[in-house]
Amino acid sequence: MEIERALRVTKRCTTVHLNMSMDLSAKLAILADAAKYDASCASSGTTRRNSRGGGIGSTIGTGICHSYTPDGRCVSLLKILLTNFCIYDCLYCINRRSSSVQRARFRPEEVVQITLDFYRRNYIEGLFLSSGIIRNPDYTMEQVVRVARTLRVDHQFRGYIHLKTIPEASPELIAEAGKWADRISINVELPTQNDLEALAPQKNLARIETSMTTIKTRIEETKAERRENPKSPVFAPAGQSTQMIVGATPADDATILQRASSLYRTQHLRRVYYSAFSPIPDASSKLPLNAPPLVREHRLYQADWLMRFYGFDVAELTTRKQPNLPLNLDPKLALALRNRDKFPLDLNKAPREMLLRVPGLGVRNVDRIIRIRRWHSIRLDDLARLRVPLSKAMPFIIVADHTPRLLERETEINRFVKMQKQTELFQIAA
Repeated sequence: MEIERALRVTKRCTTVHLNMSMDLSAKLAILADAAKYDASCASSGTTRRNSRGGGIGSTIGTGICHSYTPDGRCVSLLKILLTNFCIYDCLYCINRRSSSVQRARFRPEEVVQITLDFYRRNYIEGLFLSSGIIRNPDYTMEQVVRVARTLRVDHQFRGYIHLKTIPEASPELIAEAGKWADRISINVELPTQNDLEALAPQKNLARIETSMTTIKTRIEETKAERRENPKSPVFAPAGQSTQMIVGATPADDATILQRASSLYRTQHLRRVYYSAFSPIPDASSKLPLNAPPLVREHRLYQADWLMRFYGFDVAELTTRKQPNLPLNLDPKLALALRNRDKFPLDLNKAPREMLLRVPGLGVRNVDRIIRIRRWHSIRLDDLARLRVPLSKAMPFIIVADHTPRLLERETEINRFVKMQKQTELFQIAA
C-alpha cells in the first residue's frame, strides 16, 4: 500500500500521522504503542520538541525512539511490532493471549514501505522490529526476517536494523536474522526459571540461553572469518542484547544482577536492559498491584554500568542483609559508606581497582591520576583540573594537601542521602 502524501504533524503535535489509508494509520498507532514496553531500544527521554518553528528534526512522533551507535551518535529508530497478536499468555504482557487489547497486524510489505517512507523523509535512521508470536515461533520469525531481507536486498537499505528474535525459532532462521540485522536480541524477561514458570509458563530459561549461545558462537565465528578475509559476511555486528522486567516478581536486585552478570560473562551480551514492571488492564492476581519505584530501575542501570566498566562484583553491590540496592544512594556511594574501614583512600598509593571504587572518580580520571602520580604527588588542584566532583570525592580520599575526617557520625553520613534524593516526576514537570 503506497503513501499518498508526505508526513505531517498534527495540530497538537502529539502524533506523527501518515496521510494514507486509515487502516494502515490505525495499525501504526496500535503497534507502535504496543512496542513501547520493550526497553531494549535505548530512548533518550528528552523534552518534546519539533521543528515546525524552525530548525530540523523532532523528538516526538508515533513509534520513534532513539538509540546510540558505538561511536556515540544518536540515531532515531522506528520502533514497532509486526503484530500484537500472540499465542502465549505471559501474565505481565499487555499483548498476552487473554488480554482484551485492540489487535492489529502488519504485512511484511507494509513494514518495509513505512520504514522506507519514514527514512526518505529523514524521520528515522533505522528500524526496531519485534512481534507477538502468531501460529508458531518459526512462522513469526520468518515474517520478521522477511522484512529485514526485503529492506536489505530489494531496497538496498543501509540503515540500522534491530530484530527481536524468538528463542523457540529454528537456528537457521535466527542465523538469517543475524545476517540482515545490525543487532539481534532475545528477552530473558525474568531472572529465574521459577519466575518464568509462575508468569510465563511457555518460556524456558534454558532454551533462551541455548539460543543466545548459538548467536554468540556465530558472532565469534564471523569475527574470526573476517580477520582472515575482511570481505566475509557480517553477522549481527552490533552484537546481542536482552531485557529483564523489574518488580513483576519478588526477585531482589541481587538475583537480577547475578543473572545479568552471568549473561555478560557467558553470552558476551552488549547490553542488559531493565524495564520497571507497569501494571496492565485485567491483570492477574499473581502480579503486584503497584509498579516498583522508577528509581529502582535507575539504580540497576547504575549497578550494571559498574559491573561492565568498573569491574564491580554483585557481592560488592549487594549483601545478604541488603539484597536490594538502596534507593536513596547510588550504588558506588553506598559501597563506600558500607566499607568505611577502607576509606579514605590515598590516591598517590592505591591500586587502580581501589581507585575505581572512590565516589566521584570515573575510569578515565582514574587512568589520568595513575599517569600524573608517576611525576608528582596528586593534590586537590590536580583533581580540580580533571573536573573531579570534589564535594563527592573529598570525604573518601587522601591527597598531598588533604586528609578528611573519618565518617563516623550518622549525621555526617546522612548528608549523602539528602544529596541523592530523587525529584518526583510531577515536580520536574511543574
